[in-house]
Amino acid sequence: MITLFRNIRHKLLSNGSLPRYLLYAIGEIALVVIGILIALQIDTWNDERKSQSEEKAILANLNREFMQNKEALNAVLDLNGKSYESGLKIMELIGGQPGALGKVNTDSLIFKTVDFRRFTPSENALSDLIQSGRLQLLQNETLKDLLYDWSRVLKKADDNFEGYDDKVERDLIPYLTTRYPLKDIDIYGELQWKTKSSLQADKFAIFGELEYENLMDDLLYRLLVYRNDLTEAGAIIDGIIAETEAL
Repeated sequence: MITLFRNIRHKLLSNGSLPRYLLYAIGEIALVVIGILIALQIDTWNDERKSQSEEKAILANLNREFMQNKEALNAVLDLNGKSYESGLKIMELIGGQPGALGKVNTDSLIFKTVDFRRFTPSENALSDLIQSGRLQLLQNETLKDLLYDWSRVLKKADDNFEGYDDKVERDLIPYLTTRYPLKDIDIYGELQWKTKSSLQADKFAIFGELEYENLMDDLLYRLLVYRNDLTEAGAIIDGIIAETEAL
C-alpha cells in the first residue's frame, strides 16, 4: 500500500501536475488522520468495555458482600432485641414484691441482658475498592453516596457500641459481682455450669436498689441507641443491594 502511494506521487510530480499532486497530498493526509481517529476510537471502545466489565465485577462483589452483611445484621438485631426485651422485664420487676420475683427466672433474665453482640460486617470488597482507587469506576452516584453513608453510620454505631460494652464491663458486672452469684447467671452462658452457687446470697435484693435501676436504665438507653444505628445501617444495606442489582 505504501509503495502504491509512492508510485502515484512520483507519477504526479513527473507529469508536472502540481494542483493534482496537492489535492492528492491533502487526500492522503486526510486518510492518515481518519486512520488515527479510528484507531483512537477503537482504543476508547476497548477501554470503555474493560471499565464496564470491571464495574460489573465490582458491583457483583459488593452485592454479594452486603447480602452477607444483611444476614449478619439481622442476626445481631434479633439477639440484641432479646437483650433489650429482657432489660425491660427487669425494669418492670425492680421495686416489686419478693413473691412476684420468685416466679421469674432472674438468672436467665440477667444473662440475656448481657448476652449482646457487636455487628462486625465484612468490608473486604469495599476496602479493596477504596484502597485501590477504583471507586471512580462506579458510574452510579447514588451508590457512591450510599457507600459513604455506610462508612459514616458504621463508625457511629461502633462508637456507641464501645460506650455500651464499656458500661457493662466497668459498671454492671462489678455491681453484680458483689451482690449476685455470677455462677448462677453463667449457667446460661458458655461456661454452662451444671449446678448453682452453693454460697448464700439474697438475689432479689438488687431489685430493690436504686443503683441497679439506674444502671439498667442507662444500659437500655445505650442499647436502644445502638439498635437505632443498626437499623439505619440496615436501610443503607438494602439501598446498596438494590443499586448493585439494578446495574
